[in-house]
Amino acid sequence: MSIYDTLNIQQQQAVFQTEGPVLILAGAGSGKTRVLTHRIAYLIEEKGVNPWNIMAITFTNKAAGEMRERVDKIVGMHADSVWVSTFHSCCVRILRRYIDRIGYENNFTIYDTEDQKTVIKEICKRLNVDTKIYKEKAIMAQISHAKDELITPDEFELNAAGDYSKKKVASVYQAYQEQLKKNNALDFDDLLTKTVELFQSCPEVLDSYQERFRYLMVDEYQDTNTAQFKFISLLAAKYHNLCVVGDDDQSIYKFRGANIGNILGFEKVFPEAVVIRLEQNYRSTQNILNAANEVIRNNTERKEKTLWTENEEGDPIRFRQFMNGYEEAEFVAGEVIKNHQEGRCRFRDCAVLYRTNAQSRLFEEKFLLANVPYKIVGGVNFYSRKEIKDLLAYMKTVDNARDDLAVRRIINVPKRGIGAATLGKVQTFADHYGMSFYEAMKQAEEIPGLGRSTGKITGFMNFIRALKSKAEVLSVRELLEEIIESTGYVAELEAEDTDEARARIENIDELISKTESYEEAAKAQNLNPTLSGFLEEIALIADIDSVDSSQDYVLLMTLHSAKGLEFPYVYLAGMEDGIFPSYMTITADDPSELEEERRLCYVGITRAMKGLTMTCAMQRMIRGEIQYNKVSRFVKEIPRDIVDLGHTVQKKEIPVPKANNAYMQMRQAFRAKAFEPKAFQVKKAEKLSYQPGDTVRHVKFGVGIVKEITEGGRDYEVTVDFDRVGVKKMFASFAKLKKI
Repeated sequence: MSIYDTLNIQQQQAVFQTEGPVLILAGAGSGKTRVLTHRIAYLIEEKGVNPWNIMAITFTNKAAGEMRERVDKIVGMHADSVWVSTFHSCCVRILRRYIDRIGYENNFTIYDTEDQKTVIKEICKRLNVDTKIYKEKAIMAQISHAKDELITPDEFELNAAGDYSKKKVASVYQAYQEQLKKNNALDFDDLLTKTVELFQSCPEVLDSYQERFRYLMVDEYQDTNTAQFKFISLLAAKYHNLCVVGDDDQSIYKFRGANIGNILGFEKVFPEAVVIRLEQNYRSTQNILNAANEVIRNNTERKEKTLWTENEEGDPIRFRQFMNGYEEAEFVAGEVIKNHQEGRCRFRDCAVLYRTNAQSRLFEEKFLLANVPYKIVGGVNFYSRKEIKDLLAYMKTVDNARDDLAVRRIINVPKRGIGAATLGKVQTFADHYGMSFYEAMKQAEEIPGLGRSTGKITGFMNFIRALKSKAEVLSVRELLEEIIESTGYVAELEAEDTDEARARIENIDELISKTESYEEAAKAQNLNPTLSGFLEEIALIADIDSVDSSQDYVLLMTLHSAKGLEFPYVYLAGMEDGIFPSYMTITADDPSELEEERRLCYVGITRAMKGLTMTCAMQRMIRGEIQYNKVSRFVKEIPRDIVDLGHTVQKKEIPVPKANNAYMQMRQAFRAKAFEPKAFQVKKAEKLSYQPGDTVRHVKFGVGIVKEITEGGRDYEVTVDFDRVGVKKMFASFAKLKKI
């Protein structure tokens, strides 16, 4: 029996249609990855296509890794010649080879969001842009959107004519791009825009890749933006063998620039396109699919399709309404414990999905009290922690000394006595002569007014030169260990001898482990592990890549983070109008906003395999105030005959096994507090005893660093990065943080 006989009829059509443009509308759980991998095998085995003439692109490292694994398994020999990559990784590979054609050096640095914000902040200060009026994040969002649409700084300024606010952003955008080029750095959006620029300005480079990739496949096509569409269309322009796979009903990333028009209008761009629908679902029960079908049917911007399955009908969708968010979280924790102890599921079989990250707090509290292992997806990125950023900045400086951001970060790590005034003089000298900060420091003796600081700068430069020479013979791991040893970074933390210092040392140990795993993975793929390659891999890591499917914990995540995943049991929390769909969406003039929220609900429903529970609260505390919301309209769109309503409002105790006596006592305490209004009275302090950057202790979350303090009318909102549980936002009066 052929491997293609295991596919259903529609899947076979998608595999066998190899020539010309093809649009595969793949419903949730319809086996699209299976189709793509079998299509690659068919091209090689039956059509005689060379493996190196095939490229498959997806969005996440996780999805690319799974596809790579399946391709290797099904194709066998020469499978490694097939390019299986994310958009960003693919563009990095191309730019590493040819970006010098458009004025950059090939060892460019990739900036993450925090790096971008630092540069934007410096530029705003330099241009006298008031960041209280023009927030850095808002400016970054506008610049990112412009890049998604392939709008250059000059075009942005032209479009801003007559709009004072946009002209301000235009000036920052222009200066930002100039600074990036000066630093020989690219942000994430640049990876695509610069590749498109390279293709458009160097026809011979484009032609070489068109010849290389004669068969192009794109997964999750509904999530592509204008820049990604342009990149794909340029590559496919010569041979037209473009196969895109996606589901317009799962287009949920408009806020990131995704253009649903790319998939809805595919046949207009490619009139000769063959359209194939995959509607058989292999993941969920029929009741779950019925709920999803009925909800999404209320959208108008979609291509008609109906999911069905040969799986069992399954249990009804459970809906539970509670008095408040505390009882909602308590119920979910109790359900997970009960199902786990009765042997119906493992912890990793369960996921709690919510609309916003802020909703995770109550679930985290209840899971901590109940001793339920959990992991929050979308918390603080490991690579954003101070000690990791410091050591990576050293590695970036060794790799690309033009990266001013990295150089300035480490010049006083450890402390070298090089003050702000000295750094200002170096920067002025660099700006005057149009050179990088690092290049200016090479000429420290020629910079007027440095005095004794000249020797300190010269010492730093000699240290970096020594590291650069060692990097030529040391492995990535050995270089990192050399940096740690030479700077005395860990020795200084050991001398502190605090819980916080020990946690930071553990993080550094984990970074060393990462270098080792990178080198092993590179060698397994017959690649030469390099410093640039390591830094590139880290830059492209996403939150979801940190999820280890072998670990037994409940996942807590936003609905956006859950896309592409599946779980036997899903809890959709906060199903209230004003929460999901959000208040902004409900009141928006544009009906497409509500349709995107409905697609997000559809994604949430279709993550469930066996059991789906939806929960909501009659009252919920939002920003320190009680809000009363109606049941979500999305819940009301599900037919009543497949919904188990339980009690209208849950008031009874949730049965928890007697073994959890401590949990029961703690839970009773929380229940009592939830109904005592006096416990929530806020008395705003005149002044806080801590500031951003200070180390503080929380009675439950432990030690952390204050990242931000926002003064509100009733209280201060404090953002703290805790070593153990990540970033938390809390009101100062309730948090009772103590500076240490």
